[in-house]
Amino acid sequence: MRILVLGVGNILLSDEGIGVRVIEALEQRYVMPEGVDVLDGGTAGMELLEAMASRTHLIIVDAIVSRKSEPGELLILRDEEVPVLFNNKISPHQLGLSDVLSALRFTGEFPDKITLVGVIPHSLEPNIGLTPTVEASLEPALQAVLAALQESGITPALRERAHV
Repeated sequence: MRILVLGVGNILLSDEGIGVRVIEALEQRYVMPEGVDVLDGGTAGMELLEAMASRTHLIIVDAIVSRKSEPGELLILRDEEVPVLFNNKISPHQLGLSDVLSALRFTGEFPDKITLVGVIPHSLEPNIGLTPTVEASLEPALQAVLAALQESGITPALRERAHV
């Protein structure tokens, strides 16, 4: 089992950073078992090729634009729905992810299963920090990641909190 939970986004563009923030929360609260990697992919593109190659399950967390959805809403896409979404890019790193997925398909290293946990952004303006609307979606997005892990038979252990 080779699973990757990948958060992508630009934390300098408000809600575009939701993927990175979910990864931070995941790492702060949970310990992953062997075979599960958690990665803050930031705005990387082709640099992620090796990390994404030949995974049994690739879980991506990102801000996604949808005219049919409201800011803060969660969209869960699976398998073939994911590359199609990235063909309609909303930010520079998504073009990179589309290229990476295409390259993985070409080399025969495409993940067996893909889940995209997407959050509809309220703002993509230059600003550090999430808007209150998307901040409220952080916990549901984290729970969606945990549910995706559960689909692959993975239940992360809660990290013990240090007593002060």
